[in-house]
Amino acid sequence: MNREKKKRKTWKLLLIIILAVISTGCTTTLTDKNNKPVKNELTGQNLTKNIICQPTNKETIKAYTKNKVKIKKLPTCDEFKPTSGKYEGLWTSIFVKPLAYILLALGRLIGNYAVSLIIISLAIRLIAFPITKKTALQSELIKKAQPELDRIQKKYKDKQDQESMMKQSQEMMLVYKKYNISPMSGCLFSMLQLPLFIAFFEAVQRTPAIFEDKFLGLQLGTTPSVGVQTATFYIYIILIGLIAFTTYFSFKMNTTGNMADPTMKMMPTMMTIMIVMTALFMPSGLGIYWVTSNLFTIIQNILVKRSKEVNGKA
Repeated sequence: MNREKKKRKTWKLLLIIILAVISTGCTTTLTDKNNKPVKNELTGQNLTKNIICQPTNKETIKAYTKNKVKIKKLPTCDEFKPTSGKYEGLWTSIFVKPLAYILLALGRLIGNYAVSLIIISLAIRLIAFPITKKTALQSELIKKAQPELDRIQKKYKDKQDQESMMKQSQEMMLVYKKYNISPMSGCLFSMLQLPLFIAFFEAVQRTPAIFEDKFLGLQLGTTPSVGVQTATFYIYIILIGLIAFTTYFSFKMNTTGNMADPTMKMMPTMMTIMIVMTALFMPSGLGIYWVTSNLFTIIQNILVKRSKEVNGKA
């Protein structure tokens, strides 16, 4: 029990550190003299004030110049380096600018920033694979232990006194120990996703070369809510469909609670609805990152499950 408490404290401390680092720098929206967000007339996207390099699109340049943003003092996106510009805090210096630089360098090499975004997303997930694989393994172990956990919960269902609750906790911990389960390991997946999601969001939003680029009819800086009003509306509908599909199965595969519980059963659906509603107002480039990351998670979980089945038969 003491070991589990220490683990919980460690995870809480780690989460606080991540949130503190993230809060040291953030994207700010460009507003006009009436304090209203400035939109790119061509793409319909809300423009970012603290961009890290110069835009090349005429409409974008016009919008920034009109609202007194000194874009000529910024490096061109081809010349941008992680050390370019003034210091903006740990988050921007350690994560956002280096990520934007890698995306730009690979995008120039390949000839498309969306493909660069996909490749970098996969590369990061491959680097994090040893950690995310453990999370996937824990998910499978919890599913295996679930019948025993359900019996314990049923046994103490109507017993709310302190002694019974202590016994229930002890019996559940024995089951966790039996199957080598760490109850806090499920947090790894979410804790890894949060900073990566925000880093990619800022890299897309703050880098004109990326948000001005296109991929299969998608304008990377345009949100699906705006994109559905354009001639290529069907591409944005497909993107939202892919986000919904991959998010649902990704969350379903990583759900580690009692699936007989109606609340837990509805969790993947509720989380999918929340993500889709958020994605409607996020840059399409970020949607591409999310779909790529989800597909990696789904394939990873399938492979882990199959390896467990093979090892079990062996």
